[in-house]
Amino acid sequence: MTSHRHAIAVISQDEEMVREMRRVLSVSFHTRAAKSENAIKDAIDDLEVHGLILDLDAIGEHAEDGVEVLQEMRRLRADMMMVAVTGSASSELPLQATQAGADHFFLKPLDYESMRELLLQTLEKRALQFEGLWLLRQVENRSAFCGLIGGSEAMRKIYQAITAVADSNANVVIRGESGVGKELVARAIVDSGERSDHPYICLNCSALPESLIESELFGYERGAFTGADSAKPGLIELAHGGTLFLDEITTLNQGLQSKLLRVLQERVVQRLGGRAAKKIDFRLITATNDDLEDMVRKGRFREDLYYRINVVPIQVPPLRERQGDVPLLVEHFLRLYCAANKKPVKQVQAEMMEILEHYAWPGNVRELENVIQRLVIMSDGPTIAAHSLPQQLLTASAASQEAVLIPEEGVDFDEEMQRIEVAYLNAALRRAGGSKAAAARLLRLDPQRMKYLCRKLSLGDTG
Repeated sequence: MTSHRHAIAVISQDEEMVREMRRVLSVSFHTRAAKSENAIKDAIDDLEVHGLILDLDAIGEHAEDGVEVLQEMRRLRADMMMVAVTGSASSELPLQATQAGADHFFLKPLDYESMRELLLQTLEKRALQFEGLWLLRQVENRSAFCGLIGGSEAMRKIYQAITAVADSNANVVIRGESGVGKELVARAIVDSGERSDHPYICLNCSALPESLIESELFGYERGAFTGADSAKPGLIELAHGGTLFLDEITTLNQGLQSKLLRVLQERVVQRLGGRAAKKIDFRLITATNDDLEDMVRKGRFREDLYYRINVVPIQVPPLRERQGDVPLLVEHFLRLYCAANKKPVKQVQAEMMEILEHYAWPGNVRELENVIQRLVIMSDGPTIAAHSLPQQLLTASAASQEAVLIPEEGVDFDEEMQRIEVAYLNAALRRAGGSKAAAARLLRLDPQRMKYLCRKLSLGDTG
């Protein structure tokens, strides 16, 4: 941090105070006076102005009038350091000014030198804070897309696919394991495309019983069945002009698959109990974690419907294949759930992050989100330790370490021990410049034993 990095505006009608303040503060700051309404507005609008000193006595008839102006200034500039000064002896003013957004409050007569040092410390700290936020936003901008978080190569391919398909009307099927965020990909396609301002209708096909899903999808006329007291449009009809997202589409029975196929072929929809078919314009996005091709071979999913929905397939990668994305997601969920639970932003220990990065995440991003949410709620301190993790993660971490030591096919114990011996002896000899005696001292070995091991393992040439 260097002097004159920051600019400060002084708002006051007291010319002597302004003159003295500028003289002292100019050692560390660019200072400018702002007396008129236009000058004050220009100072607030100028992002190069980092701090503002407001003389509460210069606004209105009472210092309290200045507090109201200070509050409005704070609303306009959350990033700016704001200082209130006054000659009023009111005991309520310090609290009022602080609540209005003042970082510091000074009573006249002012100790300008002490003020300068305090303001410098405050502005340097605030600059670091906002630079950190700026850097964080830059990382997020490079590693996020329409609500999706991830900077891995696998996710960048997903972003490219979303961008390529967003403005088309082609049907898209989003495929991937449970919990990878298929519904977020669907939302990103809609938000990036020409239909973003039109209806976006979602239905999880597995969430409704078969007796209800047909009426939900296609709608019904009054009297179509017992309990149909009034007509109701279906979700397909409600998606007119926009997008229909059908999650878990493979759970639809054969009859509903046939009816959906007709809608896609003829672009018309007919309500249950209705006689007239209505023209419909919508974009279909579907999602599944099932093997569609296997379901077609087994006759569980109509082949003609498969070809209709599988125009543009997007395969969302599991979290274990997204190299480097776990820390980004952890940071995102930490901030999200700390804010939701009104807690200061927490951090995780490096050891814990290592465990999270090496875990296989069978439940994918959804499982990671649930873990972080639980840790935020259950942890009191500013840092979350590894021992707070659920037992299955700790067990998996221990198992993975054991797998590195002893692979599934086993090891030759004598060979492993000899390999370790050779590694230590070579390292000690290199450190000792080839001297066996010096190497023996490093390894706390008897010199004769050192010579024996070197002969046995054919190491070293000097004594």
